[in-house]
Amino acid sequence: MIKKVGIIGSGLMGNGIAHVFALHNYNVVLYDVSQNQLEKALKTIEENLKRQAKKGVINENQIDDTLDNIKSTINLNEVSDVDFCIEAAPENESIKLDLFSKLDSIIKDGSIIASNTSSISITKLGFQTKRPDKIIGMHFMNPVPVMKLVEIIKGIATSEETYNIVLDLAKSLGKIPALSKDYPGFIVNRVTIPMINEAIYAYYEGVASVEDIDEAMKLGTNQPMGPLTLADFIGLDTVLAIQNVLYEGFKDSKYRPCPLLVKMVEAGYLGRKTKKGFYDYSKK
Repeated sequence: MIKKVGIIGSGLMGNGIAHVFALHNYNVVLYDVSQNQLEKALKTIEENLKRQAKKGVINENQIDDTLDNIKSTINLNEVSDVDFCIEAAPENESIKLDLFSKLDSIIKDGSIIASNTSSISITKLGFQTKRPDKIIGMHFMNPVPVMKLVEIIKGIATSEETYNIVLDLAKSLGKIPALSKDYPGFIVNRVTIPMINEAIYAYYEGVASVEDIDEAMKLGTNQPMGPLTLADFIGLDTVLAIQNVLYEGFKDSKYRPCPLLVKMVEAGYLGRKTKKGFYDYSKK
């Protein structure tokens, strides 16, 4: 039975995943290399819990209980005795491969190690370990406390037992799981990221303005936000990383990243997190 959960990385996705597990009474060990980042993550979790309480999603007394369920650490060995571990490091293959090798040597035998990767091969991550049957993808959507979907991705060696455990785990968090095979981008990003890339091409080629592209897609396809707004929300560096995974994985020119996307990332225009992307966020 899963009672104690390790979460590797306390950034945007990691703190959201910690929030959800802790809210559902799992004991959470939240790891990051940076103490400052951990403090920032815990503050974000507290603010998001208060927001949920204000909206009536949770009770006020759940705020302190949830925060008490989270232990933060900069010592990776603190996750050695967890029953389940999920990696939420940056979307960089070499970082994730190195982490999975380390986690395999640290975490007790029999525990499942999952990745929140949005595009990288679960099979490849699994074969960095001596437990490929216990390696699986568990891809949460952003913002994690709000979005219901969790993609579950079986690597070629992932056992049916591991899959069933993680399926039940996702449901215990109030999430709705969708099973994907282990191909680049899985389901959501295989469809969404090329759409964003095509929207960037439309702007790059002068088809329409940023605002008109977003407005047309919002009103024409009933999306809550336009693709260029969404790109800024995700982070253009992350969009480019996923697009490159698709391009390299399928070797198909239709997945080629738009040159404008590449240039914007090179310039450090990454969207909301740098206050400049397709929109300017330096002023409210």
